[in-house]
Parts: sequence; structure tokens; C-alpha cells
Amino acid sequence: MTPQTQTSPAIAPPPLDDFAGWLAGFQQPTVWLELGVLALCVALAWGLVTLLRRALDMEEEKSSVLFGRRVMDGVLFPVLLLALGYVARSVLASHIVLAVFKVAIPVLVSLVVIRMGVKVLQAAFSQAPWVRVMERSISWIAWGAMVLWVSGLLPLVLEEMDQITWKIGASTLSLRTLIEGALTAGAMLIVTLWISAAIESRLLRSAVGADLSLRKALSNATRALLMFLGLIFALSAVGIDLTALSVLGGAVGVGIGFGLQKLASNYVSGFVILAERSMRIGDNVKVDNFEGRITDITTRYTVIRSATGRESIVPNEMLITQRVENLSLADPKVWQSTIVSVGYDSDAERVRQLLADAALAQDRVLKDPAPSASLSAFGADGLEFTLGYWIADPENGQLNVRSAVNLAVLQALRSHGIEIPYPQRVVHMVPAPVR
Repeated sequence: MTPQTQTSPAIAPPPLDDFAGWLAGFQQPTVWLELGVLALCVALAWGLVTLLRRALDMEEEKSSVLFGRRVMDGVLFPVLLLALGYVARSVLASHIVLAVFKVAIPVLVSLVVIRMGVKVLQAAFSQAPWVRVMERSISWIAWGAMVLWVSGLLPLVLEEMDQITWKIGASTLSLRTLIEGALTAGAMLIVTLWISAAIESRLLRSAVGADLSLRKALSNATRALLMFLGLIFALSAVGIDLTALSVLGGAVGVGIGFGLQKLASNYVSGFVILAERSMRIGDNVKVDNFEGRITDITTRYTVIRSATGRESIVPNEMLITQRVENLSLADPKVWQSTIVSVGYDSDAERVRQLLADAALAQDRVLKDPAPSASLSAFGADGLEFTLGYWIADPENGQLNVRSAVNLAVLQALRSHGIEIPYPQRVVHMVPAPVR
């Protein structure tokens, strides 16, 4: 594949007459009329977006692509302003010579492209570090195209790009075709990401508990399907024959078989976990001696957060192939226990009642099933009682409720004069033999 430059007749000079006429148009009194109409378009777009935000209750929506955080922050405001600008330009073009709208329309088009690309990337990949680089690239490309459009140099640049060609097999591609195809592919992928992000936001907005995992699976599958369709349309827009993808598919299959099998296994395991709902977002699990609550399930890994705030990123394959203790699979309630030792001269029935009442007095301890205290062992130092109780909100922490129960037990035993014995040991003194 070698670049070829075709010879062509002399290129006509830039349309300086049109550019000079456009500049002269700013000296006409009708410029003030155009500015007034443009200001009216801005006010109308502002008012329409404000009314829609209030009607749809979008005032507190932070991640909306259309509305954004403020009126001018979303995509809807520049789109409405561009539509109103086109209507106003069509009406004024039949009566006066335009000057302001020849600049305003390209600027609004660039603003729509920038705002749409930036907001969609922020909604789809909010935590990705490369999003900022893509935002700047989109801004530079859009503003550069706007300058070429306004100055009248865009047709000349496109014509020069047509002269730079590449021979690829039996077809010839020009630089203009490649750039236009890449821009079309980027626009197609941005629209695909926008649709998938909107679907995911709608699915996960009101989902709780077990329903959250199912909706997460649907959103991940929808995004993967839309990305695949967007990639197919993008390749078609560039001009690549889709039948050639069979070779690429075979290469990808070989790569998965050798080097990407772990990655593919994690992705498949993620969809299996979300589909069969054996582990759901919000479940308390114990994996590889790490216990915590599942906060997110992605297609490649699962995030487990412990009671101390530590987070563990567990590959999905590990959750499929290894033993996992799910404390919330059949019942979200969690059982806790604590062991209390009292003296042998204590009233066992009285101690059992005090322990159960101390646990029952805590707000997070369930009344049904009720706490229970049992004489579990005759220890070396005293009677050992095991106090068991249930809680329904382990996501709020387990150590804090255990501490509250222990403090209540200690206070109850002290107030009733029941001794908590210290460790006792009997030491036998054997005299040394007399020589």
C-alpha cells in the first residue's frame, strides 16, 4: 500500500470575492437585525429547555446527556438553537444579505458536535482517564472544521485530499474518503454509546436488590450488542468489505484460544453470574477468606467491599470455579453470635434471660427470629454461654452491632452482680529434694 499523488489542473484561488463580500456585510445596518434575531433564538432555546427540564423533572439530573447539569450544559440547548438558527436564516436570506448567520451556523454546528461527543463520553466512560484526551481532540477537530468552513477554504482542502490516494488491492481510497469514513464511524459509535448509556440509566434508576443484577445483565448485553452493530455500520461507512472480517474472526478465535482465554473466560463468567443470579449486587459473600458486600458486577470482575471499607476486585472466573459462601442467597438476614463466660455459682436461667434481653434491646437486632442464649460448654474458668441473634441490614456494618450487643451484655451482667471470671490456674509447688 503506497500513497500516490495525482496531478490535476491548477487549483482555483480561494473565493476572496465571497470572503470580502461577507466581511463587507458586517458594515451593513442589517447586521443589527441579524443580531437581534439571533438573540431571540437564544432566548427561545433557553426558555424551551427550561420548560422541558421542569416538565420532565430533570433539575436534579446530573448525568443526562440531553439536559446536563445546567440549561447550557446539555446537548438539547445547542440543538434547539441550531434548529432555530436555520429557520431564522432561511427567513432572512430572502430579504437581506446575511453576514452574522454565516458565522453563527458553523459555530452552532461545531458546538453541537463538541457537546454531543463530550457528554456521551462522560456518560458512558465517566471514570476512564482517556476521556479528557478524546474531549480535547473532538473540540480541536470541530473548531478547525468551523474555521475552514467560515473562511471558505473547506472545499479547497477537501479537493486537495481527493488527490492523495492509496491503492489497496483492486480499490483506490483517497485521504478524504478515509477521513470522512473515520468521522462517520466515530459519529456512529457516539450515537451507539448514547443509546446504550440512556438504556442503562433507565434500567438501573429504580432497581434494587435482586432486580438490580438482572437489569445490570440486560444493560451489559444491550451495550455489547449496540457496540457490535455500531462497529459493523462504522466499518461499512469506511468502505471495508464485511466479508473480509471472516479472516479477522478466525484470527481472534485463535487468539482467544491461546492468549486471551482468561479474559474471555472472565467475560463469559460475568454474564453467567448476572444471568443465573447466584450472586447479586447487595449480597454478602465470602471469597478466598475475604468477606464483604457485592457493590458492582461488571463483565470482567466483581467488586466486594468489606465492613472496614476495603474493596477487593475479584475476577469473575474465580467466582465460578471456586467455592463461594453467599450469606444472602436464600435469605438476606445474617446470623451473629458471641460467647460469654460467667462464674459457676451463677444462675444459668437468669444469665440466659439477661443475654437475650440485652441483644433484643438493640434496634438492628431482629425480633423475629428472636435472640437466643444457650449454655454451650463447661469451661475451665466458668460457664460458657453462646448468644445468637439475627440482623437484616449487614450492609450497614456487622462489627458495630456486635460491639453494641457486647456492651449491653457487659452492662447487664455487672448491674445484676454476675461475675465474669478471670482465667484460673492451679500451681503445685514441689519442694526440691534434700541432699
